[in-house]
Amino acid sequence: MAGQRRSIDLVLPHLRSLDGYEAVDPPEVLAERAGIPASELVKLDANENPYGPSSKVADALASMKDAHLYPDPAQGAMRAAVGRYIGLAPEHVVVGNGSDEIIDLLFRAVLGPGDAVVNSVPTFGMYEFTAQVCGGRIVAVERDDGFRVDVDGVLAAARDQGAKIIAIASPNNPSGNLTPREDIERLLGSGCLVIVDEAYAEFGGASVASLVPERSNLVVLRTMSKWAGLAGLRVGYGLMDVELAEVLMRAKPPYNVNQAAEAALLASLADADALMERVRLIVAERTRMHGLLEAIPGITPLPSEANFILCRLPSGKARDVHERLARRGVFVRYYARGVLADYLRISAGTPSDTDRLIAALTEALQA
Repeated sequence: MAGQRRSIDLVLPHLRSLDGYEAVDPPEVLAERAGIPASELVKLDANENPYGPSSKVADALASMKDAHLYPDPAQGAMRAAVGRYIGLAPEHVVVGNGSDEIIDLLFRAVLGPGDAVVNSVPTFGMYEFTAQVCGGRIVAVERDDGFRVDVDGVLAAARDQGAKIIAIASPNNPSGNLTPREDIERLLGSGCLVIVDEAYAEFGGASVASLVPERSNLVVLRTMSKWAGLAGLRVGYGLMDVELAEVLMRAKPPYNVNQAAEAALLASLADADALMERVRLIVAERTRMHGLLEAIPGITPLPSEANFILCRLPSGKARDVHERLARRGVFVRYYARGVLADYLRISAGTPSDTDRLIAALTEALQA
C-alpha cells in the first residue's frame, strides 16, 4: 500500500541504533566453537557459581504443585524472607527477574528523556545499556589507575549535568574492588538516587544495606545468581526507601517473578548457612588462583573482593591469549575496548578449573 510505514519507522529513534548488551554465549555454543564436549569446558567467563544451587532448590522445584496458578504479585513470602536475611523490614524490598529488572524499573521510574546517569567506568554494562533504552544519557567518569571511584569527579559531574542517578557497583565488576562506605555516604550527599550494586557482596563481606532506612536516596541491589547459584532462574532484589518501593511495586509487571524462581529464592535463603560454606570455598579458590596467576610472568592479577579476578596482560596480548585459551576449551572474559583492552577477567571456579586454567594460560603465553 502506498505510503505504508515499515514497523521500524515506528520505533523510537534512540532505540533504532541501540547496541545490544554484550552477554556471554551458552555452554553448547562455546563447546562447538572449541570442538569439545560441553562437559569438558572450563567456563570462567560469567562469574557463575561452579557448585550450583542448594540441594533444597531441587527439592522445592520438584514439589511445586501450583505452576498452573499465577505467582503472588505482592511478593509477600519473598519480601519477608529477603528482609529476614538482610535485616530490614519487607517493605524495603522489591524482588525482580534478576537484579537487572530492578535496574530497569528504577531507571524507568526516575529518568525522563535526556536525563543523566553518572557512571563510574569501567563497570557493569547494564547501567549504560538501560539508560539508553530509557532515553537517558550516560555521563562517564573514569575510575583511577586502581579502579577506585573518583568521588570528587562523580559529584562534580552530577552537579554540572543535573544528574538524577549515580550508579556504583561495589565490589566493582570487572575490577573486584569495594567502594568504601565513607565514599558512598559522600555520594549520597549529592541528592541523586545512588544505586549501589552489591551483586558480589557475599564474597566480600561488606555492605551499605543497613543505611537504607535512614537514607531515602539510597538503593542497594543484590542478586541470587552468584552466591546462591541461581543465575539460570533469574531472581534478584532491590533494597530501598519504602515510598520508592511502593512505586516500583505498582509499576512492575504484576507477575514479574515466576513460581520456580520464587521457590528457589525461598529454598536458598532457608539454606543460607550451607550456601555460605560454598562461598567460603570460592573465596579460598580465588585466593589460590591469585597466587598461581601472580607466579606467571606477564600476568598481573588485581586484588578482588568478588568471585573473579581481573588480570592485566602485556600490552596488545589480551585478545590473542583469550583466543588461545578458547581453543583449549578455557573461556574467560575479554573486553575489547578502552582501558580494559589489556585485561582478562577470570571467574573463580573449582580447584580443577583453576588447574586447567593455569596450564592453558601458561601454554598460551608461551605460544
